[in-house]
Amino acid sequence: MNFFVVLRKELIEQWRTKRMLIVAAVLVIFGLASPLLAKVTPDLLKAIPDVPEALAGLFPTPTVTDAVSQYLKNMSQFGVLLALLMSMGSVAQEKERGTAAMLLTHPVSRFTFLLAKFVALACTFAISLTVAALGCWYYTRLLFEALPWGPFLALNGLMLLVFLVYVAVTLMCSTLARTQGAAAGLAFAALIVVAGVGSLPRIDEYFPGRLFTWGGAIVLGGGDPAWAAFWVSLGIIAGALLIAWLVFRRQEL
Repeated sequence: MNFFVVLRKELIEQWRTKRMLIVAAVLVIFGLASPLLAKVTPDLLKAIPDVPEALAGLFPTPTVTDAVSQYLKNMSQFGVLLALLMSMGSVAQEKERGTAAMLLTHPVSRFTFLLAKFVALACTFAISLTVAALGCWYYTRLLFEALPWGPFLALNGLMLLVFLVYVAVTLMCSTLARTQGAAAGLAFAALIVVAGVGSLPRIDEYFPGRLFTWGGAIVLGGGDPAWAAFWVSLGIIAGALLIAWLVFRRQEL
């Protein structure tokens, strides 16, 4: 029962601090804009003055593939960035202010404290991504053609999993750090390491970023599944939360 009380407190705090609205606004804007950008970008390039006709003819007619690719590109960039920004002060900030110590004087375990923060952030991203996906699907239907619901749902589920990987890792960094500034530094360092290692040949098949490619392939057809990256992503989430708990339970607040 304590878990749901703490979870409710976290959700209310995210609403009052506008974090939930920020995540929703950014994801929804880029969800709506993705098919529109895919549709108008070739026309904008053709409209540039002094572009030779032969070169203008090279710009392909946009298709639904371009809409999905633009959606993946926008979400993979801004979704991951939001995951870091919204999570990096979750624990460190409360330790700085002393609110964590006050809350833990009540019958609330440190594991419950961390888990509630992760689940609250997961709810925020899940709700925001759902609205963004609905907007993208609708505009893609208007400008191109309707995307198949099942595969498009799978695409967004895989994207959400990637976001939660970065939420969990950033939450761990926030737990390790004593201050919000240190947590931010650790979080961005972790992002660079994950992105750098995940870009290496062969190794990238096992890293979360591979799930974006798999999701696009599910919607558009073709491509091999990336179950290894799926299970590794779940393992990273579980491992990051476990490390955060092991460290947090020994910290003096």
